[in-house]
Amino acid sequence: MAAIGFAALALPGLAAQPTTIDLSGETVGAEPKSFVPVVGFWRIEQDDGKKVLVVDGRQWKEGQSSAGIADKARALYGERYAEFLDRVQAYAYYPYVVAPDIQDFTDGEITVRFQGLSGRIDQGAGILFNLKPNGDYLTIRANCLEDNLVLWKVEKGKRSSVKWVRNTPTATHEWHDLKVRISGTKVEAYLDGKLYLEHTLAQPVSGRIGLWSKADSHMYFSDYTVTSTN
Repeated sequence: MAAIGFAALALPGLAAQPTTIDLSGETVGAEPKSFVPVVGFWRIEQDDGKKVLVVDGRQWKEGQSSAGIADKARALYGERYAEFLDRVQAYAYYPYVVAPDIQDFTDGEITVRFQGLSGRIDQGAGILFNLKPNGDYLTIRANCLEDNLVLWKVEKGKRSSVKWVRNTPTATHEWHDLKVRISGTKVEAYLDGKLYLEHTLAQPVSGRIGLWSKADSHMYFSDYTVTSTN
């Protein structure tokens, strides 16, 4: 299962082994157990005989965190959960989930498949990384409505763009592959196998990881895979 697979990432000699979060044991219609929903409505659905993770922005309301957020925050950050919780509840605009079994991702690759289903404001699919106990994070996001790829940062609840790349074809109702490659301070982002974005951060990446979306986006996610090289 997922917890066993991610534990293997810390063992000597297995650091470069890719591990995919397994959704096969999840319950259709329920919140995921292999991810921790922090903001928004996330559940497991079936798509063409395969279980997928869904963010349903059709139920989205600005400022609404996920159910049971206090217990989830405590599970992720222990005694520092209150700091994390305050930041999340104050700026709960962007739905996201956290992979609970990886506490500190610094170098390697994170990949996911996604499909945009609907959303008038947005159809955003992102890989979240560098999530800190105070709620700050980075995300690489593709958008089926805008055909662009953006590296965003969220600091003290405020989002700002780090780098934009336009003209990245991302059709709705089609599956796409999104990949982030991290090496120290260097970030690379790939869409459908093509390198579109490169950026050098001021500081190395170190933090939790997950998936990200925005506002009324209704999206499928599948095959979330982590290859840690640290």
